[in-house]
Amino acid sequence: MSRSKEETLSIRTSKEIKLLLKAAAEKEHRSQASMIEILILDYAKSNGLSTIIASDNTK
Repeated sequence: MSRSKEETLSIRTSKEIKLLLKAAAEKEHRSQASMIEILILDYAKSNGLSTIIASDNTK
């Protein structure tokens, strides 16, 4: 399922976390951004969280 990507997320993190993200993404043959999305979606699913998608037709 393709999602519209209209939002930007910037984070500051430690070198260790950045290296772990890089290693995980390489292992899964994904970009680091895609890996972050997968990790967040997996967390949400396993913890009963859901996203609310609001459509703004006024743009």
